[in-house]
Amino acid sequence: MRFRKFSVALICLILFLFPLAAHSGEVLYQYSTIDSLLAGVYDGQLTNGALKKQGNLGLGTFNALDGEMVVLDGRVYQVPFDGKVRQAPDGGKTPFAAVTRFAPKIFAPIKKAASLTELIKAIDQALPTKNIFYALKIEGRFAQVKARSVPRQTRPYPPLAQVVEKQAVFTFKDVVGTMVGFRCPPFVKGVNVPGYHLHFLTKDRTQGGHVLDCTVENLTVQVDPIHKLTLVLPQDKEFYHLDLDKDKSGELKKVEK
Repeated sequence: MRFRKFSVALICLILFLFPLAAHSGEVLYQYSTIDSLLAGVYDGQLTNGALKKQGNLGLGTFNALDGEMVVLDGRVYQVPFDGKVRQAPDGGKTPFAAVTRFAPKIFAPIKKAASLTELIKAIDQALPTKNIFYALKIEGRFAQVKARSVPRQTRPYPPLAQVVEKQAVFTFKDVVGTMVGFRCPPFVKGVNVPGYHLHFLTKDRTQGGHVLDCTVENLTVQVDPIHKLTLVLPQDKEFYHLDLDKDKSGELKKVEK
């Protein structure tokens, strides 16, 4: 009788834990859209603390566009315009962010890439399809990383393409750190960034930013395929009255590159 009770309890435990394991890393949680950010909607309602509950790896920005966000190992880091990284307070808020519970299933060794373009091509060769989402974690020693951050904005907010004209650019050489981010399929245009979007953080958590270019050797890219997207939209008049009919692909290319 005891053995039967133990067996039943064990089966119940397995059935309870199996869905958690099956869905680990399978959802990309996103707040707001990239087109609303491009249009100058820089204030959101989602707190950093609430964002952390949805994932341990990701990226985004902060209210008033106050720097670049790097979510790594369950912590939210802020890379402001001066480049001095700090942990973001749980009570702070974001106008755009994306995170996932990272559980890598693909490991792609990269022998050498002289640029971000070459790195992207090498990763693409290891992916089974371009029609789903992927979370990425690239850690090790980088020969060079070129990254940026943007200045905090005041109202009336200008479009993002104007803001990046005054961005601060940082160049890190022979540095140990981690890139995190996502590769999104082409059909998310207007919602997220089609293709690759990466942010960087040094190992000592003191420097980082939005990745513009890099040079790498002998690194392994960890990849987590994602088949589900949870999109949470802002609930305020600014977002409700925003004109999102226009194609902002040109603006996005300027901002990302």
